[in-house]
Amino acid sequence: MTHPKILIAGGGIGGLATALTLLQNNIDVDVYEQASELREVGAGIQISPNGNRVLDHTGVFESLKALSSPTQGKEIRLWNTGQTWPLFDLGKAAIDKYGYPYMTAFRPHLLQVLADAVQALKPDAIHLNARCKGFTQSDAGVSLHFEDAPSVSGDALIGADGLHSKVRAAMFGAAPPDFSGMVSWRALIPMDVLPEHLARPVATNWVGPGGHVVHYPLHAGKVMNFVGTLEGNTWSGPPWNSPDSVDAALAAFEGWHEDIQTMIRHAPSFLKWALCGRPFLEHWSQGRVTLMGDACHPTLPFLAQGAVFTLEDAVVLQRCIRQDAHDLPHAFQRFEAARMARAYRMVRGASDNTPRFHNPALADAVQGVAFIEREWQQTAIGNRYDWIFNYDAISAEI
Repeated sequence: MTHPKILIAGGGIGGLATALTLLQNNIDVDVYEQASELREVGAGIQISPNGNRVLDHTGVFESLKALSSPTQGKEIRLWNTGQTWPLFDLGKAAIDKYGYPYMTAFRPHLLQVLADAVQALKPDAIHLNARCKGFTQSDAGVSLHFEDAPSVSGDALIGADGLHSKVRAAMFGAAPPDFSGMVSWRALIPMDVLPEHLARPVATNWVGPGGHVVHYPLHAGKVMNFVGTLEGNTWSGPPWNSPDSVDAALAAFEGWHEDIQTMIRHAPSFLKWALCGRPFLEHWSQGRVTLMGDACHPTLPFLAQGAVFTLEDAVVLQRCIRQDAHDLPHAFQRFEAARMARAYRMVRGASDNTPRFHNPALADAVQGVAFIEREWQQTAIGNRYDWIFNYDAISAEI
C-alpha cells in the first residue's frame, strides 16, 4: 500500500464501497464500525443502472447479481381500486438505454459482497466494536477517537457513519435528525405464501392519499420486500425504529386494496421506521476530514437512490483522493464540488416525489386516474429519471 492512509468511520454500504475502491487503487484504508458484526438494518434495496455501473467497476456486480432477483419491470397501482399502469422495463430495455439493468437485492447481500471484496485485498481492514466519539486533526494528520478503545491515526478521515454521524456532529455540532412526519412499515414476506397474482417479478408502487406502498421480490424471488409509508404520524425520538404487529399494520392501511391487506396478513412481523432527514450543509469537509453518503446527504426513500448515490460518492471520492493524494484537504474540496449539486438535487427529487405518491387527488377514483396519467406518463418519467440513470461516476468531471 502507498501513502496516504485513510480512516473510514462506518462499515455500511458507503464505507465499504469506499474502502474497496481505495484499496483497488493502492491506497491504504482501515474501516471502523461500531457494531459487533457487519449488518444492514432494513431489507430490500433497489439498484438502478447508475449504481450497477459502480458495482461493475468495483468488481462485485456479478456476485450481487447472482444473489438478487430478476425484476421485469416497474408499475404504478391505485391504492383502492388496484388499477395498474406500467412505468418502465427494468431488464433489457434498461440495459439498451442506460448500459446496465435495474436490480432488486437484499441489503445484507450487498454489504456482504463488498466486505468480502475488501477483505480479499486487506484481511484486517474492517474493525468491529469501534464506537466513534469524535476526532482531532492537525496539518499532519487525523486521530479518530473511540468510546472504549485507543485512538487511531491516519492521513485523513471519511465520515461514512450515516444519518446519526458522530463525525458530522464533531464537525458541525450535534443535533437530532428532522422527523418528516412519515412512518414506514417494513416486512419480508415468504413468496410461497402469497397468491400467484402477487408473486410476480415486478416492482410495484401503490400510490394513495397520504401514503404509498412499495413491494418487490428478493432472494432470487423467494421473498417479497414490503414497505408501506404513511404521513401524519408522531414519533417521540430515539430509537428511530421499533417492532410492530401485523394487526397494527392492518389498522394503519385500513381501506387500502385487498392485495395490500393480503400481503400484510402474510407478513411474519413488521419493523416500523421514522423517516428522518437533516438540513443541507454548505460544506462536507473540514481540512483532512470529509463526509459521504447519509452523513451529509440523507434522503427520503422516494427516489430509490439512497444507497445508489452513496456508491457514486465512493468512486468519485476515490478518484479525488488518488488525484490529490499529497493534498487531501484539496481532494476533499474537489469531492464536494463534484458531488454536492447532484446529491442535493437527488434529495430534492425524493422530496418532490412525496406529493406524487401521496396526493389528495388520489382519494377520488376519477381524479386519481387523471393524476397518475399526467404525473406518470413516459415523458415525465424520463425527465425525472434519465439524468439519474445516465450518470457515470467513473468518468464524471472532478
